[in-house]
Amino acid sequence: MWARVLRFPGPAVTWRSVAATSGLGASGTDHYCLELLRRFGLCALWKRDYESYLCSLLLPAESRSSAFALRAFNVELAQVKDSVSEKTIGLMRMQFWKKTVEDDNPPHQPVAIELWKVSAVRRHNLTKRWLMKIIDEREKNLDDKAYRNIQELENYAENTQSSLLYLTLEILGIKDVHADHAASHIGKAQGIVTCLRATPYHGSKRKVFLPMDICMQHGVSQEDFLRRTQDKNVRDVIYDIASQAHLHLKHARSFHKSVPVKAFPAFLQTVSLEDYLKKIQQVDFDIFHPSLQKKNTLLPLSLYIQSWRKRY
Repeated sequence: MWARVLRFPGPAVTWRSVAATSGLGASGTDHYCLELLRRFGLCALWKRDYESYLCSLLLPAESRSSAFALRAFNVELAQVKDSVSEKTIGLMRMQFWKKTVEDDNPPHQPVAIELWKVSAVRRHNLTKRWLMKIIDEREKNLDDKAYRNIQELENYAENTQSSLLYLTLEILGIKDVHADHAASHIGKAQGIVTCLRATPYHGSKRKVFLPMDICMQHGVSQEDFLRRTQDKNVRDVIYDIASQAHLHLKHARSFHKSVPVKAFPAFLQTVSLEDYLKKIQQVDFDIFHPSLQKKNTLLPLSLYIQSWRKRY
């Protein structure tokens, strides 16, 4: 059985007050990044970045504006696929961000300016390789193709979500091999969970991106997901994929005693990941169960407590 998330009674956390003291200005490009991430998080629960918005608010005050710039950069890239009608236009937008990362003079775009501030003005010396990996992987993902196997999904997660965590660790001033190992596994878990959460939405668009090797292993076709079939074989596919995410979380936590405590705030998203995995287990891996699409109103409190306990 998977470990269960502890529930703590108590009053709701006032996130507006946290945001007000986050170190972000009341206007300008920094505020633009904050609002972009917040709005993006509220648009659609399955794929947006609301959890990242909440987690970033719990970072040390001196790191928050940099973290919001980094996450806003990720939002800009994530929006490209859904906002363009032709792949060529998407490729042009990706080229814009590649040029932004490579050039010393940022274009007059709010997120680009803030990203430049993070790397140059605030001198975090962010590794451009990680930024470029995120862009390259998002660019390859412009093609609507299912993952051939779970390893392909994990590679995508490593180059996107794990890279974001490596950069967050750099913002926190952490260079530690154990923290990097934990970040790698957490990023992979997050990529897998995101793929699962997105399945009902993708199905409504007549698309399925779940790893084909696992589907074939259980004799399940894409049409089974499009018809929202409740057969045991379909649930077995989801079980196998969810189990892989759970395994990555377990591996990440095995480094707990070796990871610097200063790195823990970067890993708070494990709370929302475990919450989803617990819920999907409770509904017997029915990926279309309505409860999986509901927002967890206790998540802010759980994140706050986990931060206070200095755990991930």
